[in-house]
Amino acid sequence: MSVYSVTTLNLGTALIPGPELTWMNNFGQWFPLVFQAVLIRGEGVVALINTGPAEDLTSMNDQWASFLGEQARMQRDDGQFVLEQLARHGVRPEEVTHVILTPLQLYTVSNVLAFPNAQICLAERGWVHFHTTHEHPHDNRATSIPDDILVELVTTAWPRVRLLKDEDEIAPGLRTWWSGGHHRASVVVEIDTADGVVAASDTYFHLSNVTDDVPLGISENIYECLRAYERVRTSADIILPLYDPANFDRFPGGIVATAPPGHPGT
Repeated sequence: MSVYSVTTLNLGTALIPGPELTWMNNFGQWFPLVFQAVLIRGEGVVALINTGPAEDLTSMNDQWASFLGEQARMQRDDGQFVLEQLARHGVRPEEVTHVILTPLQLYTVSNVLAFPNAQICLAERGWVHFHTTHEHPHDNRATSIPDDILVELVTTAWPRVRLLKDEDEIAPGLRTWWSGGHHRASVVVEIDTADGVVAASDTYFHLSNVTDDVPLGISENIYECLRAYERVRTSADIILPLYDPANFDRFPGGIVATAPPGHPGT
């Protein structure tokens, strides 16, 4: 049985309005999000869920501020850039074997090319949507996959791109399933650990989305959200929302699950 260690990494903080976090609720309130990448380590596998926003936040922040106001700008402290966070855990970019992107947005894809040996895993549904949709009220091509990254993904990096089926296995004990809800490219990543199954996803921003059965406000299908929450409550031992600040209270130091002594994930 393959088991992994799981560590969540703080890549910066932003505020969002209440109805964006909880569908038709909390008007007039703002809530914090901590954008995270998740480091998964086991035998022969060093996987990363999401690669974080670019080193220069200006372009992304200007876009966010243009429709949400200045308070929506992401704040990142020294040492929170994804490559710096990985270095703190002794991981070099060339050692990463898999990058899992969920969804396709500037805050997930911007550094994907920094991992030259990684298999790049993303939802086939999201990839098809990106390449076949001309206009969409939520997904913008430039903020889903910027042109400079897209060119690499369809040329030199294409042999490393893996399009995930609705139910897929990346490695023994490391699975994905398409969840939708937030974006067409949203998936749940299930990780087998010594502490049980960890389920990480952007389809839920905070733990309360799942536990209280409240769909995201910034969703493309609330029924997909609710179906995903029901499945996660049944199948997961540890629910890991990819933006919940409380993750770092629940899991001190971001350590979600440790591998058994002597295991490659330690």
